[in-house]
Amino acid sequence: MKHPSIRRIVAATFASALAMCSGAQAQELDAKAQAIVDKGLAYLKANQQPDGGWQVNDKEPPAFTAIVLRTFVQDKNFNSKTDFVARGFDKLLSYQATDGGIYKDLLANYNTAIAVSTLVKANDPAFKPQIDKAVDYLKRLQWTEETKPEFVDPKEQNTGKQVVRGSEDPFYGGWGYGGRSRGPGRPDLSNAQLALEALHDAGLAKDDPVYQRAIQFVTRCQNYSETNDQKWAGDDGGFAYGPSDDRNGESFAGSYVDESGERRLRSMGTMTYAGLKSLIYAGVSRDDPRVRACWSWIGNNFTLSAHPGMGDDKTQWGLFYYYMTVGKALHAYGETTIKTADGKQIDWRRALIEKAAEIQKEDGSWVGINKYMEDKPVLVTSYVILAIQDAQADLKVRPAK
Repeated sequence: MKHPSIRRIVAATFASALAMCSGAQAQELDAKAQAIVDKGLAYLKANQQPDGGWQVNDKEPPAFTAIVLRTFVQDKNFNSKTDFVARGFDKLLSYQATDGGIYKDLLANYNTAIAVSTLVKANDPAFKPQIDKAVDYLKRLQWTEETKPEFVDPKEQNTGKQVVRGSEDPFYGGWGYGGRSRGPGRPDLSNAQLALEALHDAGLAKDDPVYQRAIQFVTRCQNYSETNDQKWAGDDGGFAYGPSDDRNGESFAGSYVDESGERRLRSMGTMTYAGLKSLIYAGVSRDDPRVRACWSWIGNNFTLSAHPGMGDDKTQWGLFYYYMTVGKALHAYGETTIKTADGKQIDWRRALIEKAAEIQKEDGSWVGINKYMEDKPVLVTSYVILAIQDAQADLKVRPAK
């Protein structure tokens, strides 16, 4: 038998060698990711408009410029003072209204939330006044007891029913697209996750009541009847798009009737990762049953070749928005590998980087189908770069094995 001290030396030597191997693999993977990102950023830079933004016409929202800027300020080679980046921020901030929002006329929450996250990631003290005003605006867009009835969808106006009933209303705690004249709009999980990400990025205190209200809304978007009090809720742990106009649930993946005759919503990939990220940002523990149920759905449905849950005819719908949400949510969750339904252990960072490399165009861009604006290469290229940047950030704290 070897002497115990020798065994300890051998074990320590093996651990050191393993750490060096893991570090080398992480560096190699990071270098591959950076090469992909560099090509994508070169494409985005080349497509900046003369006014400094990245919107090619008046129909494209300010969020297009904001999301491109975020890819640059999250890269080590650029910052808010880089000439073309600075011009981009000038264009973006030209949209800040007196109410604090950063938008044009429509999609006020969507645009403001993306802009806030970008401004925060720029790490430029000069942007603090604009960030503070925009954060206050986002907080005012959340559905609460104070939300005015005239701000709901026109289908629900003049019906004689009380629209906002407090915490028992499924819309309570959520965010909609918003607009200059109509207020918050109908809440959904996509808008809620963007608002929560912005508030998290801006450093909103975890004891702020905004988060507690949001947790209630996000919980009511989950297919998990143990904690979701909505009739449509099933038990697979995934998430739907949110309460619909008739408060009966909504999912772009569709619905079905189960063996008991109840209508159930199908869980969809993007919203499931959005739900996971939102719960974590709002301070919910990884040990919480809602988070565990969501993680189980992710393991049972993980893929990067399609948008899971969407059905055979919609597998490419929102695929790149899905990639971006995958990167953000899994980095926030803090687990490097996913155990799939067939028992495989997948390092999601490697899988995401390799998938991005596989489908990148020669000019450095990515582009999807004409659905949810994913035929626009500037937007889609930004989605993919942000996903890769989250994978790179995760590699720095949890090296690849």
